[in-house]
Amino acid sequence: MIVPDIRSSFGRADAAHVIWLLSRGSETERDACEARLREEGFDAILDDPRTLNAVLSARDVATAPPAIIFYLLVRHALLEDGLEDLTVADYLTALLLTFGGMNRSHDLERLAGQFRHLVDIVAAADGSSGHQAFMLRAYLGEFALWLSGIFPDHINARVARRGAPGIPYYEELGSTGFRMAARFRDAEQHGLDRVYLLCADAFPQLRIALNRVADRHLFPARGDRIERLLRQVSDRFQT
Repeated sequence: MIVPDIRSSFGRADAAHVIWLLSRGSETERDACEARLREEGFDAILDDPRTLNAVLSARDVATAPPAIIFYLLVRHALLEDGLEDLTVADYLTALLLTFGGMNRSHDLERLAGQFRHLVDIVAAADGSSGHQAFMLRAYLGEFALWLSGIFPDHINARVARRGAPGIPYYEELGSTGFRMAARFRDAEQHGLDRVYLLCADAFPQLRIALNRVADRHLFPARGDRIERLLRQVSDRFQT
């Protein structure tokens, strides 16, 4: 089960590292950052565009904690479309880290080993009940968002080669998965019902935000450039 617990994992060492990147030896800047940290909290510093730029432009970016880097990428991609909910940013960061293998999840590994296609997850969820049905509905939403958010070029290439389902198919099934998962008592018990509903309602916007992360930072040189440009133009009309 993926839970939005990335922000709560940030500690003093993470804040100190970010302030060091922002100040770069300037005592005046360091003092200003530390004063802001005390007065406004770490979220305010993380939301500052200068923080993202400082982390990504640093020569020693590899020393930054992966959770900080991915949270900044996700958070600022969401803010571009006015999606300001902190829990959603937290949840999407946890999703990327989990599916990317940086956070271990026994349940996710077990499900990933069972299913390769969304339709198989749907069929299994329809034949399940209780906690298993809840897990499968949530996994349907998460897997659809992971695939359509991080690998849109791969999806479009399969559409062109084989007539496979396109991104709207992933958006529909993913949104349905999140919405149905939110109805289970398990979701309420783990405080996930609200975030699931937000993901269901804003699935296309979340997918587009993750596309930005993938296009700009994860796979900037991959895929057909014309197809990618057409997708990005189409997405601008959708947001």
